[in-house]
Amino acid sequence: METVQKILLVITIIGAINWGLIGILDFNLVDTIFGAGSLFSRIIYSLVGIAGLINIGILFNHIEAK
Repeated sequence: METVQKILLVITIIGAINWGLIGILDFNLVDTIFGAGSLFSRIIYSLVGIAGLINIGILFNHIEAK
């Protein structure tokens, strides 16, 4: 499970970096690489969202375990 958690964390970090670039520089890296509104962009955004939701669950499970 630790490997899956690390993968999800990396995906979440990539999403956070992209949002940081959007907020600071008005530059969307995902849309630049894959094309705005493309299937690949939608897949990336979906993966980031799913990873974020799973990380919320991991966070609460980790808090309860202590």
